Amino acid sequence: MRNVLLQLMKIGIISDTHGYLDPLVLKYFEGCDEIWHAGDVGNEDVIYELEKVAPAVVVYGNIDGGNLRRNFPLHQRLIREGMDIWMTHIGGYPKRYDKRIRDMILSNPPAIFICGHSHIVKVLRDEDLRLIHINPGAAGRYGFHKVRTIVRMELKNKKISTLEVIELGPRNQKVKTT
Repeated sequence: MRNVLLQLMKIGIISDTHGYLDPLVLKYFEGCDEIWHAGDVGNEDVIYELEKVAPAVVVYGNIDGGNLRRNFPLHQRLIREGMDIWMTHIGGYPKRYDKRIRDMILSNPPAIFICGHSHIVKVLRDEDLRLIHINPGAAGRYGFHKVRTIVRMELKNKKISTLEVIELGPRNQKVKTT
């Protein structure tokens, strides 16, 4: 009998920072192997700070311009722990995917589809395409959301083994620094 070592990969998922990075994010993402930012970064300083914790995989969002659009793609298609992952900023939801990606996702669905934009945290199973849809909500202060959120997950043996939605606090909450 062969002894197979199962890999475990810890991922932090964030979106819609709009130039603001709560210090709590860095705490919650400690120990992650990678951090994935699903767009509307706001400015490059957000990425620099995230990369102090772990390598960042980033897509640009509709508010991102200049260097963010030059340095990061609109879509990222990744293989991690044997899973096909697609991340983009504007993606829609199961049965209502955005027209810009609808044909691509229907013809070649990933195992995990990640997008931001809506500022609404959701984790859904798309039974038709047999994928997990993740929107980490919004971690920034700009927008209509009431609570800032991020997602943390673990991939192991071609599956999501753990997934957590983390609330950072009210959108307008001032962070105390000591």
